[in-house]
Amino acid sequence: MPELPEVETVKETLKRQILHRQIMDVKIYYPKLIEYPTSTEFKQQIIGERIQDMKRRGKWLLFELDHYYLLSHLRMEGKYFIRKPSDEVGKHEHIAFVLDNGEELRYQDTRKFGRMHLILKEKVEQQKPLSELGLEPWDDRLTSSYLWSIYQKKRLPIKTVLLDQRIVVGIGNIYANEILFLSKLNPYTKACDLRKQDCKCLIQNIRQTLERAIQLGGTTIRSYTSSEGVHGLFQNELYVHGKVGEACPTCKTAILKETIGGRGTYYCPYCQK
Repeated sequence: MPELPEVETVKETLKRQILHRQIMDVKIYYPKLIEYPTSTEFKQQIIGERIQDMKRRGKWLLFELDHYYLLSHLRMEGKYFIRKPSDEVGKHEHIAFVLDNGEELRYQDTRKFGRMHLILKEKVEQQKPLSELGLEPWDDRLTSSYLWSIYQKKRLPIKTVLLDQRIVVGIGNIYANEILFLSKLNPYTKACDLRKQDCKCLIQNIRQTLERAIQLGGTTIRSYTSSEGVHGLFQNELYVHGKVGEACPTCKTAILKETIGGRGTYYCPYCQK
């Protein structure tokens, strides 16, 4: 599943391709991808809008239009591609935005898990889904005191709490495993048992890990690529994720894989006691 670095990579890729293009029409082949408003209203409102900018909030792509924000969550396998109108519509291409330069921006999603919202600019921060999101990793308000005050109320494993987008956005399973390894925290540790110093260390490693992943275009695993075959390279720098049975890069102990909160969790039992 694309996490913050992958969505950031998609954003920057699309920015080079579609900025200032006007949406002349939209073809909706699978209306259930549009969560708000209705597919009919979506089409009526978006036609004629021009793409002014591309932004990101957490794992959401934000297409800034003249009067609206088009919010797009890629979920498991969502991707965007630029195509010619004459190109055959693929089996998994569910929405096509017809642009004023004669090209089409097509949304492809094998599993159909992705979601889109079209919200007026002045309401986008007060309305779901953005209204439910926590702080960005580089927000100045993200301090050890902020994390510690929230974690004191959480008796769940820190691995599970790291994935809570209502606290800090953009961290998914891959990066949570890496962040905990760098922080020398056992993924089973209850969030409420963390010290302020642990929270400070977490913040440093959240930022360091995500910044490095963005520099490398994200992590390309399984079927995920960002757009037009853009492959990330961060998978070459993973310490523990996907490395069950391999030697820990620090102490050479075998990496374990267990399930915490339904998510595959990789860690070193020695370094992360």
